[in-house]
Amino acid sequence: MHIWLSLAAGGLAFLSLLHLLSPAVILAAVFVLGVGFACNAPAWMSVVPDVVSKEELPSAIVLGGVQLNISSIIGPALGGVLLPLIGPTALFGLNAIAFLLVLASILQWRQKRKKPALPTESLVESFVGAVRYVRYSQTMQVVLFRAFLFALLISVIPSLLPVVGLQALKLTPSSLGVLFTSMGIGSLLGAVFVVPWAREKFTPNQVTILASVLLAIVYFLMAAVRNLEAFMLVAALAGMGWTLAASELWVAAQQAMPGWTRGRLNAAQLMVSQGGIALGGLAWGSAATFTGFEYTLLLAALLVCLNLSVAGPLSIDIARTVNPEPAPPLRAPEFPEPPQPDEGPIAVVAEITIDPKSRVQFLDLMRELRRIYLRNGASSVRLYENLSQRSVFRMEAVAPTWREYLLLEGHLTKSERDILDRVLELHAGTQAKIEHYLLITRDLLAPSSVTALDGASDRWSPKKFTG
Repeated sequence: MHIWLSLAAGGLAFLSLLHLLSPAVILAAVFVLGVGFACNAPAWMSVVPDVVSKEELPSAIVLGGVQLNISSIIGPALGGVLLPLIGPTALFGLNAIAFLLVLASILQWRQKRKKPALPTESLVESFVGAVRYVRYSQTMQVVLFRAFLFALLISVIPSLLPVVGLQALKLTPSSLGVLFTSMGIGSLLGAVFVVPWAREKFTPNQVTILASVLLAIVYFLMAAVRNLEAFMLVAALAGMGWTLAASELWVAAQQAMPGWTRGRLNAAQLMVSQGGIALGGLAWGSAATFTGFEYTLLLAALLVCLNLSVAGPLSIDIARTVNPEPAPPLRAPEFPEPPQPDEGPIAVVAEITIDPKSRVQFLDLMRELRRIYLRNGASSVRLYENLSQRSVFRMEAVAPTWREYLLLEGHLTKSERDILDRVLELHAGTQAKIEHYLLITRDLLAPSSVTALDGASDRWSPKKFTG
């Protein structure tokens, strides 16, 4: 994607050289650059857990936010200085070269590449797998929903900060940068000093609550403060609150993502966050147009306070209860005639005898195990109870093909394997019996080799079984 970004910036330089730049061309180029960044960001974020330990992950994510804030301060300022000195053509050209320099540094990274032990997935299978994982993962649903609500409410800042600066503080468009610079400095100070302190004193969910309280105060002050110096302090507090909440939400998401689907789930979180900011910007801008920005900011402060009621039942601390590390691989089952990779469906059947006293515990574990199998690739999971012996249960998990069954087994994390082990440990016998079946119903629909007696002849004639 860095080649894509470099070509986009180089194209702007070429069009500038030909004096063909126009607002429409620049907007189209911004769209192309946005596509590049959208494709690049999930992969970039997925690299972080691979280069730092689990204990260092929160600090690494905050550090990533710090460099982003620093670049957001230095980048526009540097561009503003260089533009009158070297002109837009050379500036866009330098931008294109910068993307290639980043690409060169990435190519210097000698990561140990392990040959995948499992079959690879196609693009469509990867997309469906991400949707399926979110659908059946309560942890990811909580994290993504909280991220969407946060993006919806934090979008007040980029939407209305320029409005307040222009209409209330009487700043010129060229002077608005001082407010965003103040916000960036506040974000930087928050990341360096406030975030480490808050993590020592509070849980991640409590940190997001603290950030929400701070943002509610900021929105109230944005509606009331009319002094530029005081408002710069308010903007710094806004950046601090943004960093405080965003860092904890990103860390919670990374802690809940298994490695095999981290890139896809990062893309989902990025889509949810950016979508929330886009929808929020539209909503807050429309509200400010009809009611004025003061009432809109007060409404936003009220909604942030109401959002605190969600923090309890939808706590992001749930992400700390899972272990996304891959479970040790099980010994592959051996068959006289191994199935082909595309043969299927494959049904894995386990017969379990449960002590009546453990029935409630067994059903609770089976509810979670059903979600585990479904989010990792099973097409269906069923549980049957023996009518003659109510303590005997039959669990059936179906994978579309043998290849997808192997992927399912390889996707299980340590936390998920623990749930499976706890289910099997409830078996009253010595060891639960587990069998693998290949569905062959299609063979019943094939032409039959059985012949039927023709009343007019002593010979057998072939008949097609259509039932």
